[in-house]
Amino acid sequence: MGLAREHELHRRRLSRNIGLGLVLAAFVVLVFALTIVKVQRPPHQPVAEGRP
Repeated sequence: MGLAREHELHRRRLSRNIGLGLVLAAFVVLVFALTIVKVQRPPHQPVAEGRP
């Protein structure tokens, strides 16, 4: 006896899960990139107001 045929619902769920996984991975990459850019930037130096 072979394996049961895959139902169409399983295929749709798989494609939805793959899409959601790609969106989640893109979000993680975006947060990682923003973190790297922020860490590499020199610290903000306040401007001295009213001092010669």
